[in-house]
Amino acid sequence: MYIIDIALKNAPTMMSVQRKSAEDAQAVYRQIVDAMNSGNPVFVELTCELQPGKQVAILVNEIAAVQVAEKSGIGTSSGRPPGFYVQTTDKSEVASGRL
Repeated sequence: MYIIDIALKNAPTMMSVQRKSAEDAQAVYRQIVDAMNSGNPVFVELTCELQPGKQVAILVNEIAAVQVAEKSGIGTSSGRPPGFYVQTTDKSEVASGRL
């Protein structure tokens, strides 16, 4: 199972959907990245293969980041692998919002 996590601007939690195959997960990832690059469509609508009734529509210009990860037994208590980690030695970059 593969998890596609979507971080939203000004939101403390991530949206996520799951796909059974790596190819399907990469297709969803590419769909989101392409939408972020072009600004079209305005919304991205996604469903989850693990929870068939789960549907989400996300405003493309509110997406901050997207990640694909294979679900495994290793990770946090939520079952997700850790991600979106940024390490920097230049504190001015963090303070200025460049990261």
